[in-house]
Amino acid sequence: MNEINTIVSDIKKGNIKPIYFLMGEESYYIDKISDFIEQNILDESERGFNQQIMYGRDSSIEDIVASAKRYPMMSERQVLIVKEAQDLSRSIEKLISYAENPQPTTVLVLNYKYKKLDKRKKLYKVIAKSGLIFESKKLYENQVSDWIRRVLSGKNYKIEPKAAQMLTEFLGADLSKISNELDKLMLILPLNSIISPTHVEDNIGVSKDYNNFELRKAIGEKDIIKANRIITYFAENPKNNPLVMTISLLNNFFTQLLLFHGLNDKSKNSVAKGLAVNPFFVDEYFLAARNYPMRKVAQVISFLREADIKSKGVGANQTNEDILKELIFKILH
Repeated sequence: MNEINTIVSDIKKGNIKPIYFLMGEESYYIDKISDFIEQNILDESERGFNQQIMYGRDSSIEDIVASAKRYPMMSERQVLIVKEAQDLSRSIEKLISYAENPQPTTVLVLNYKYKKLDKRKKLYKVIAKSGLIFESKKLYENQVSDWIRRVLSGKNYKIEPKAAQMLTEFLGADLSKISNELDKLMLILPLNSIISPTHVEDNIGVSKDYNNFELRKAIGEKDIIKANRIITYFAENPKNNPLVMTISLLNNFFTQLLLFHGLNDKSKNSVAKGLAVNPFFVDEYFLAARNYPMRKVAQVISFLREADIKSKGVGANQTNEDILKELIFKILH
């Protein structure tokens, strides 16, 4: 986030690079930086003649270089944005000669999503010298809830921990999707609102009572009735509750529980830091640890691995519903 703020701040100050190579697994920040450049370097009156958008699948490196070498018309500079530049990955090294001597009046932006340049290659070194390379790394799921809170705080909103967890479990670590859903919530809720699980359920379609977060909690508490009620709901709504996601989240939970048992310092803050979880959820681990000693946790992890293999059609001929029911029974008994 600090690196992004620095890029934006430098552009606002007029410290503009001739090449911006935006790469990495997380497309959200690539789009944000590219959009900022598109909307802020040139005045609206200059964009008609001096701002061009090209697409990697429809262009060659030669086309891009030819456009980049043109002079601006009645403007200090031109902006050339290449979207989906990763489609040029096989020929991207051809950009070396231009990057060694970029046109000073051109701002060339390459959106190289889901891939990255090899730092050992000459192109990376040349662009790093003449321009700017930004790598957008994907967040781990345990970092997403904090990201949601930071984004909302910057826009004068807050969110309850459970609501943030619901969004994370439903949308994963895809920041673009999460951002779109947050925008929907902010459209209907007044400034300074606190987004609750009910808001998420009513406007995004995630059940506040029947989700993986609640299943994990029910299992931790050994609440057999609640756990079976949730998996029955999952069986009736399989598209919204894929088995692979449930197994993955339960595996994360029991792996964290294994780490919990191994912690020497079990103060609340130390547990939150050691497990990389919000302190709001720490009490759940204390309760689950009482219900699942270390030997049982290790056994549960083996159950989860077995269920994962079965869900992929290996060594069993069971429906996903049967696999999940069998898994939950083994965990709880």
